[in-house]
Amino acid sequence: MSCEATSRHKGRAVIVPLLFPLSLCTPAIRRPTPPRPNTGLLLLLSLCPPSPPTLRPVPDDLTPEEQQELENIRRRKQELLEDIQRLKDEIAEVTSEIENLGSTEERKNMQRNKQVAMGRKKFNMDPKKGIQFLIENDLLKNTSDDIAQFLYKGEGLNKTAIGDYLGERDDFNIQVLHAFVELHEFTDLNLVQALRQFLWSFRLPGEAQKIDRMMEAFAQRYCQCNPGVFQSTDTCYILSFAIIMLNTSLHNPNVKDKPTVERFISMNRGINDGGDLPEDLLRNLYESIKNEPFKIPEDDGNDLTHTFFNPDREGWLLKLGGRVKTWKRRWFILTDNCLYYFEYTTDKEPRGIIPLENLSIKEVEDKKPNCFELFIPDNKDQVIKACKTEADGRVVEGNHTFYRISAPTAEEKEEWMNSIKAAISRDPFYEMLAARKKKVSSMKRH
Repeated sequence: MSCEATSRHKGRAVIVPLLFPLSLCTPAIRRPTPPRPNTGLLLLLSLCPPSPPTLRPVPDDLTPEEQQELENIRRRKQELLEDIQRLKDEIAEVTSEIENLGSTEERKNMQRNKQVAMGRKKFNMDPKKGIQFLIENDLLKNTSDDIAQFLYKGEGLNKTAIGDYLGERDDFNIQVLHAFVELHEFTDLNLVQALRQFLWSFRLPGEAQKIDRMMEAFAQRYCQCNPGVFQSTDTCYILSFAIIMLNTSLHNPNVKDKPTVERFISMNRGINDGGDLPEDLLRNLYESIKNEPFKIPEDDGNDLTHTFFNPDREGWLLKLGGRVKTWKRRWFILTDNCLYYFEYTTDKEPRGIIPLENLSIKEVEDKKPNCFELFIPDNKDQVIKACKTEADGRVVEGNHTFYRISAPTAEEKEEWMNSIKAAISRDPFYEMLAARKKKVSSMKRH
């Protein structure tokens, strides 16, 4: 594209060809400095690509004034072309910065998502370490409310790990538990409906003290949302346990003697601060559980759901191998007179099952601290009847003549030994229920 300028030479008009747009010939043009690319300006620049300067001869038939004017025009043209190139360079730089900014944010988001995923995996393996990792990487605030929200949403979290963390007796964990329960809305729900919601948000741990703290928090929240339904939180607590035990009795195939509605009503007489709850209320709760059992939040949905719901005890222990005498960390669950162990809390199937029938337990000394041993008392050389899962998925008989196990602390060793000794006859639900009824009865007398 070109334009022409007219000059007077010896009384006649002279046409001077120009190799750039006329709009750029005015000295009044000002160079903008846009903060971001301008579409109109880019179009203008595309029409006027800069070209290297070319020295063209000045026509001889021009007067000195006309020659000077032509030189000025050519110099102005060169200055404008240089300005255009500077503008293009600036626009290219800004565009690059904008693109880099977008890619930087994208990289940050990708890195954050990776760290969050890593934090969830760590939480599922060890809840405290997972929470600590998320806090240290600024992915979670170190407040009970923020951690409770994280657990309540539960995205990618193992329900067993959530229950394990909420059940801890540390003051901070108890604060998180209460903040977690506060996130549940139980208003206008009957007790079974509220329990369904609550017990779906995590997996109830097996230790009696943990269960007690969690169900106490539930009872307080339910009574807060539904004032006047029960005389006290003790009533709600006792009836909640009775409902959970009813669910197990009605739907566990190992329980042959199924309780009737009359027995359920009789079991719960006098729990409402010495008075009886309305019979219609108890019948409705019974029928609700009978028609639809609690959905147990097993993350993998395996068939062992009922087996591992409310075990006697669970936790991480070290186990000495059978043929190869190496110590391996395993997640143990004690329930139904059997000891199950898993490689991870998220495993679909146990790595091994140890029936406790005909076994004895004793404390032993070892290089590892806090050890105890399961063995056959009458024949120490006999292989214990147990099974384990090989790496290829095959289930084979175990080859242990004894099982040596190490607990993290001396206190946990004692708790595990006592739990295993009492596994056949003890039921933590009945113990806690009896203790709470005794408390209510004692308060009534005073």
